[in-house]
Amino acid sequence: MTDGFFEESREQSLIKSAIVSKYFWAWAKVIMSQVKRSGKKIAYIDLFAGPGRYKDGTKSTPLLVLEQAIDDPDMCQMLVTLFNDKDEDSSSSLERAIQELPGVEKLKYRPRVMNKEVGTEMVKLFEQMKLVPTLFFVDPWGYKGLSLQLVNAVVKDWACECIFFFNYNRINMGLNNEFVEEHINALFGKERADTLRSRLETLSGADREQLIVEELCGALNPTNDRYVLPFRFRDDRGTRTSHHLIFVSKHFLGYHIMKGVMARESSKEEQGVATFEYSPADKKYPLLFELSRPLDNLEAMLLNDCAGKSMAFKQLYETHSVGKRYTDSNYKQVLIKLEKAGTITAVKPGKKRRKGTFADDVVITFPQKQD
Repeated sequence: MTDGFFEESREQSLIKSAIVSKYFWAWAKVIMSQVKRSGKKIAYIDLFAGPGRYKDGTKSTPLLVLEQAIDDPDMCQMLVTLFNDKDEDSSSSLERAIQELPGVEKLKYRPRVMNKEVGTEMVKLFEQMKLVPTLFFVDPWGYKGLSLQLVNAVVKDWACECIFFFNYNRINMGLNNEFVEEHINALFGKERADTLRSRLETLSGADREQLIVEELCGALNPTNDRYVLPFRFRDDRGTRTSHHLIFVSKHFLGYHIMKGVMARESSKEEQGVATFEYSPADKKYPLLFELSRPLDNLEAMLLNDCAGKSMAFKQLYETHSVGKRYTDSNYKQVLIKLEKAGTITAVKPGKKRRKGTFADDVVITFPQKQD
């Protein structure tokens, strides 16, 4: 590798960096406000960091994160960063790029760059540590080093969250390849991986992808106390999936924030609902009409799932939106429509409410289900 540059800066890489850096900023602002008085630290760890810049000069994710910290007086004093890449050329070029960042000397904690392989020893290290609030980013080229054990080790402590790049093409091909069976089992868990292999025998195309991603999300959330959110990347023609960016959090607020970030970075909306995917083809070949009516579907779901119930908007959104691609603004769009039609009633207990607004404490009453 020459001069610390990637060969090229693909659109998908830019979107990936945008999602990670934008979420990091939003996450850090929330967490810093909670730990500021105690003088504690927050951290950002990238285990497959790569070099500092693309060939065209575009900054990679580590530099974007550090620039955010340099520009914020509070973050300057609180952020601890650790960047790792087993490729010595990449780690050396990243270190040089960090040293050249304007204002890097403002950071209280000097960024640390390592040159280690991500494996069982690193997992054991994280398992034994009590971590400060940390955002982890794991972006391997394929699947080596990425495991359930690693994710569990890094999200176990308070306010620790993980984002990782899931190479769908490599995983899809590797599921039936005995030479990489160990790595696939480490990612899904052996029992789940074996079950997945047998179920995939009769599937192809979209059904195969849906099952693989569904099983991965299930493996990441075995006791149903985490929030898992995938974002899909399609190839340049928009016909095949290349990767998924997977987010794992233990708190709904993180899930809500990331859902907003991913929605804004989606390359397309259908009836105002983000697709939670990026496809370069969406810009080249936009559809002349919408094939999907997701807001209509949400309206039908709410009238069915909430029939006869009364609940505050916050409770409705936090319980009903998990596992769906709808944001809080999508819910409000549907509720405004239903209120105008007289289908639902909405009140703000003890306070006046402007019709058509749905603050967290607004109580919505849904009609009984019609026979």
